Amino acid sequence: MSETPQYKRVLLKVSGEALMGKRDYGLDTETVNGIAADVRDVIAMGVQVCLVIGGGNIFRGVAGAAAGMDRAQADYMGMLATVMNALAMQSALEKMGVPTRVQSAISMEAVCEPYIRRRAERHMEKGRVVVFAAGTGNPFFTTDTAAALRATEMKCDAMLKGTQVDGVYSADPRKDQSAKRYEELTYLDVLARDLNVMDASAISLSRENKLPILVFNIHAPGAFASVMRGEGPFTRIIES
Repeated sequence: MSETPQYKRVLLKVSGEALMGKRDYGLDTETVNGIAADVRDVIAMGVQVCLVIGGGNIFRGVAGAAAGMDRAQADYMGMLATVMNALAMQSALEKMGVPTRVQSAISMEAVCEPYIRRRAERHMEKGRVVVFAAGTGNPFFTTDTAAALRATEMKCDAMLKGTQVDGVYSADPRKDQSAKRYEELTYLDVLARDLNVMDASAISLSRENKLPILVFNIHAPGAFASVMRGEGPFTRIIES
């Protein structure tokens, strides 16, 4: 088994829901620690890692808007939820001996650094994990789009999307047993087939910057490191 990673610098996108474990909402400490352990193992391979974590386990802006809240206000609340998740991940990583910095697109110096692109790059060059919080800092943009934006700004070799299943399927494999798993797709395939991977803005931004997207199961222990070696089940989304 090769220990040589295929990428030097990557961004890992984790949904807020992934941090819930089997809970109905909030954070499951065991799940957070499991993801942190996988990040630690990838760092040990010599890969530079940054993360974007969603906030759907605490508050989802779209749901708030659907319930009658102002959409921009609801989105700002969702951004604050991502800061809470980022701090939880920082705590888990640093307990494992991985130096970590949280950078927020919404300034809150008492708990984390403001987002500064060149400072973030320097942290990564020094082997620190950088967790980007508060999305893009703007309402109406998802954390998927924020992940594609930060991965591009950081000059990442790939963006990894950690999901609940081991790749991209033609339908939800948890509901449809005949769902087909794709080994490889193009950005246009994802958009044309309306596959529920990331929103169209994130896919389009990745396509424009030729940023490969690798989709894998975040809950499979060691899967992050396996994908870095080009092994195990995952779906690669690239230009045709």
